[in-house]
Amino acid sequence: MDDSDEAIARDVATIGRIGAVPSMLRVICKNTGLGFAAVARVTEGTWTACAVQDNIQFGLLPGGQLDVHTTLCSESRATRQPVVVDHASTDPVYREHHTPRIYNIESYISVPIILPNGDYFGNLCAIDPRPALVSDARTLTMFTLFAELIALQLESETERSATEAALLDERTTAELREQFIAVLGHDLRNPLAAVGATAEWLARRSSEPELVSIGTRLRATTRRMSRLIDDVLDFARGRLGTGIGVSLAPADDLADLLRHVVSELRDANPGRVVLEQIAVDGRVCCDRGRIQQLLSNLLANALTHGSPDQPVRVVVTVDAGALAISVSNDGAPIAPQDLEKVFEPYWRPASSQPGGGLGLGLYICSQIVKAHGGTLSVGSSAQTGTCFVARIPAGEAA
Repeated sequence: MDDSDEAIARDVATIGRIGAVPSMLRVICKNTGLGFAAVARVTEGTWTACAVQDNIQFGLLPGGQLDVHTTLCSESRATRQPVVVDHASTDPVYREHHTPRIYNIESYISVPIILPNGDYFGNLCAIDPRPALVSDARTLTMFTLFAELIALQLESETERSATEAALLDERTTAELREQFIAVLGHDLRNPLAAVGATAEWLARRSSEPELVSIGTRLRATTRRMSRLIDDVLDFARGRLGTGIGVSLAPADDLADLLRHVVSELRDANPGRVVLEQIAVDGRVCCDRGRIQQLLSNLLANALTHGSPDQPVRVVVTVDAGALAISVSNDGAPIAPQDLEKVFEPYWRPASSQPGGGLGLGLYICSQIVKAHGGTLSVGSSAQTGTCFVARIPAGEAA
């Protein structure tokens, strides 16, 4: 790996964006009794802490470095195998080793973090000045599982960062974009499926609440990544000639389907208030899945950009032969010069936070509404907030 300051800072930041890592480190310290746990970036020449749980005042913070040759992680990197020590001062191999003496440690465990492509990223490690039994199968399995999850998340974050940079580059050629889309449609789904399966397994560990919490976070991340992939593939279909397809059919259960969308996003944003008024009587001719996607994108956009201490309102009705879906939020208004840009692909307001998405959600909404023969409009002001309204013919589609 590149040992430049820029590369090291980028990898530390990437680990910092993986929301489950702090919980993993807390679980490690709690279950093993060790006082210090870390995710370390390890190369032949550097050892850098990327995330830390320090209950013993060891003194390292994210970004802090040790001389790699004074650590046992360098040995783990050389063999690509875990290094485990229960009681260094009595261990026949490590009682004379320089690492336990330098850092005054008795118990130690370090498991490699190897990316799916075979690249060595670093180690998941933990230490303590007291002896502890860390060589048992249960502890090794926990470390190995967490190291694999971190590796999968690192690959997903790397892919996401690379694809976002490419998509935001105005000089990207059409050929490169098509190749990128093909990668998203196939290669990126494989690690995502692995993360999703692991998340489901962790979420079912009802006897271990910390693991359930980790699994729940990973599951939410997986769903978000899946939505990003779906958005990009829909963009490709819309821009490369085929258009976003809809399968129109009479729907009698649209109200329940839309309530499910609201419930899902409400659960994913527990600190937010979402008020809903959904009254869809009778049958609506539409693509049920696409209408759910439409509401999901509009509601997710309102939750992202609306004031966090104010409710988001969802109103769905059928009037004058049209299905009307309204999503509104309070907060900073969209600038008048930006109103005409909000439905453009890859456009995001200058105030958007990094990592907030690819800027395709509202474009996909406009294409779904267009495919149904409807209209999508937006109004925004400091007095009334921001409101998106989709109107779609409720009878036979055009």
